[in-house]
Amino acid sequence: MSEQTVLIADDDAKIRDLLTLYINKEGFKVETAADGAETITKVHQVNPSLIILDLMMPVLDGLEACRQIRKFSRVPIIMLTALSDDEERIIGLDTGADDYVAKPFNPREVVARVKAVLRRLPDARINNQEVLRFSDLEINLGEYTASVAGREVSLTAKEMELLWHLASHPGRAFSREQLLEGVWGYTYCGDTRTVDTHIKRIRQKIGAQENAPWDIKTVWGVGYKFEVKR
Repeated sequence: MSEQTVLIADDDAKIRDLLTLYINKEGFKVETAADGAETITKVHQVNPSLIILDLMMPVLDGLEACRQIRKFSRVPIIMLTALSDDEERIIGLDTGADDYVAKPFNPREVVARVKAVLRRLPDARINNQEVLRFSDLEINLGEYTASVAGREVSLTAKEMELLWHLASHPGRAFSREQLLEGVWGYTYCGDTRTVDTHIKRIRQKIGAQENAPWDIKTVWGVGYKFEVKR
């Protein structure tokens, strides 16, 4: 645990201090940044295991910082935001954030999410040779890549893990709560729309057509399943 570093990026010193206190107690090393530009510099310097990134920061905001980080790193990013608008969440997730925590937040919840994300990372890479192949679709979890008809699809780490989770159990329907537990690694109390948002983005990116031999189907009253058509 001591080798894992969490980078807290927020222009509010009180928030940085509060999160540092709680995260330090769990045995993590903590680095901090006060703006988007400093965040990018710190990512290069300390190679953090995870970033807690505020959406609204000076110099570079969280969205732009996230975009630039995603050009060279797949480090998990949990975004802090005072905005609850769904469109803002979609933009952030599409930019590359793995999760959202809305302000005001309970610092214990943030710590739980940090631990859940970091706990899942080794599991996601255990079978680094495993590849799922369907007609015109290849999902490589070891390399965190996916391709459709030979075209590489740019997925965030969490989108990749969600697609893998569904596709590795073809035909099985999962509730949103089961997907949150299986992919995010914690029981999510409250808004389950984060699953819907990720599914929407995956569908848009992989572009499954009506006559495609596979699809992510909505199971009304339940959740979602990856369907392979016979």
